[in-house]
Amino acid sequence: MFLSTLSFALANVFVKQVAHLPAMEIVFFRCVIASAFCFYGLRMAGADWIGSNRALLLLRGLFGTTALYLFFVTVQNVPLATATTIQYLSPIFTTIIAIFLLKEGVRPLQWLFYAVAFSGVILIQQLDARVSAFYAILGVVSAFFSGVAYNLVRTLKGKEHPLTVVLHFQLVGVVAGGISLLFNWTTPVGWDWFYLLLIGVFSQLGQMFLTNALQREAVAGVAIVNYTGLVYAVSIGWIIFGEPQTLFSIAGMFLVVVGVLMSVLYSRRQRALEKLEATAA
Repeated sequence: MFLSTLSFALANVFVKQVAHLPAMEIVFFRCVIASAFCFYGLRMAGADWIGSNRALLLLRGLFGTTALYLFFVTVQNVPLATATTIQYLSPIFTTIIAIFLLKEGVRPLQWLFYAVAFSGVILIQQLDARVSAFYAILGVVSAFFSGVAYNLVRTLKGKEHPLTVVLHFQLVGVVAGGISLLFNWTTPVGWDWFYLLLIGVFSQLGQMFLTNALQREAVAGVAIVNYTGLVYAVSIGWIIFGEPQTLFSIAGMFLVVVGVLMSVLYSRRQRALEKLEATAA
């Protein structure tokens, strides 16, 4: 899981390195490279790449691609640590959206945790002059679309091969990104091509390490380690991009992480207690 968060952090570094390129162009190259990995994996597994739940797969791809595009725009225009922090709101949206899509309930105490997390975003936006309201909202919308995409992935669990689900996300990114190139193309020069390759490679490595971690360890434990990504983002942003953090921005990040993490742990604990009570009954 540490390798996963490091891989995603490095991918974000290279997204920032090519900030002069349109975000959708970066999405295109990232998804082309990831699609190649997915096709290879599906071929090795002997699985069907087309899938049978095509409407849900298409929706997962559309919401995932939109979230990725908005996240890249945010990374290009605000400090790396701030963009990463706002994206951590996605588990909250995942839970809230599940109320409507999967008919799952939210316990009263969780709403308090959500309020704590959102107060952190507000604190960052209001007191960090480098973060405009526009890009803060884009980051929140990106997290929302990620939440929708995650719920669609959960809906497809057991119905499609995991790589098929990932592939359709990448294919939508290739198509949408390819169309955008017809209207907004900036030719990469020099090291740009290498950075675009590394974005695709590190993104795929992050996904592979994440999947492996989820298969080997309890989800709650993995979720905790996932927040080490913020340590990478703060450190890399400061060392490479000269993005020091103020006391208020650090406080905002802390509130977001605490709010989301407490919600995740509380939810896991309640589900474990329910299972225990059902077994005892």
